[in-house]
Amino acid sequence: MGSTFGTLFRVSTFGESHGKAVGAIVDGCPANLELTEADIQPQLTRRRPGQSALTTQRDEADQVTILSGTENGKTLGTPIGLSVNNKDQRPGDYGEMDVVPRPSHADYTYLMKYGNKASSGGGRSSARETIGRVAAGAIAEKWLKKRFGNIAITAYVSSVNTVECPDIDPETLTRELVDATAVRCPDPAAAQKMIERIEEAKAAKDSMGGTVTCICRGLPVGLGEPVFDKLEAKLAHAMLSMPATKGFEIGSGFAGTRLLGSQHNDVFVKKGDRLGTITNYSGGVQGGISNGEPIIFRVAIKPVATIGLAQKTVDLDGNEVTLEAKGRHDPCVLPRAVPIVEAMTALVLADAALQQDVRRL
Repeated sequence: MGSTFGTLFRVSTFGESHGKAVGAIVDGCPANLELTEADIQPQLTRRRPGQSALTTQRDEADQVTILSGTENGKTLGTPIGLSVNNKDQRPGDYGEMDVVPRPSHADYTYLMKYGNKASSGGGRSSARETIGRVAAGAIAEKWLKKRFGNIAITAYVSSVNTVECPDIDPETLTRELVDATAVRCPDPAAAQKMIERIEEAKAAKDSMGGTVTCICRGLPVGLGEPVFDKLEAKLAHAMLSMPATKGFEIGSGFAGTRLLGSQHNDVFVKKGDRLGTITNYSGGVQGGISNGEPIIFRVAIKPVATIGLAQKTVDLDGNEVTLEAKGRHDPCVLPRAVPIVEAMTALVLADAALQQDVRRL
């Protein structure tokens, strides 16, 4: 019922925000891939709460346990079970949710759809659901590196509120450069402005959104299944399935609509032993198929819906009330969204690569 993603490399996530555990089942990962918890943990650590003063102070180590699907440090080709315990549970922080649907949250829609909802923390609509995605994405990324060698998937915060990061060279971007600042923006000057803006929002008990840009290098030509499963369509599906996402654009995106065709066309040239393009307005995808250039896309993420400011709203009976949120929440979720974007990208690319391998049999 919407909790499974992928065609051949399939991931099903489970768990609620303040339940006993969250995690994922990965089905379709090829056998004989070397895999331990140490391969998965780094990305979970980048996603976890409490990393800095810019994020929620919920205290979770987010240590992953592989429950099944491996033996002697290698995958068996059977379903891989992944689990992360929830330790810092505070369901009491969400008592008002039983009668007051929080503005811009999923409390009301879940209740109307199912006639029931998780009693605390947003349940499946909480960002803690993404733990399973990140764990599964780490496995997909390791398999991609084994399959293609030099592949690199790197996301970074490209804007917060009205602060924009200058263009970054897609050929030199690394996760080390991204993680050098607390806000995960590789440009130090822009990062400092972003941090100051987030701190202002936090002091005002408010929140901010922005954009995450993702760059994928080292991919072969040919990934993507037209016409309904074009690579950019699958990436859009993956990104817009993440909590708080409100937009997706690839390559030139909406800005490209202001160019003439003569300006926008990516002209082919010889690059070593293959064809390539001088420009990359296509964002590495043409006709729904990867063309060998870096895949570049952006994801728009809204301001966090839970804020400390008192808000006028109504309860489920329509009576006017004032809601003042409790609990621990991110003033800006962008820094923690970076590894989630990378994980969902890896899942899409691993699935596309397996489909292409099957097509060649």
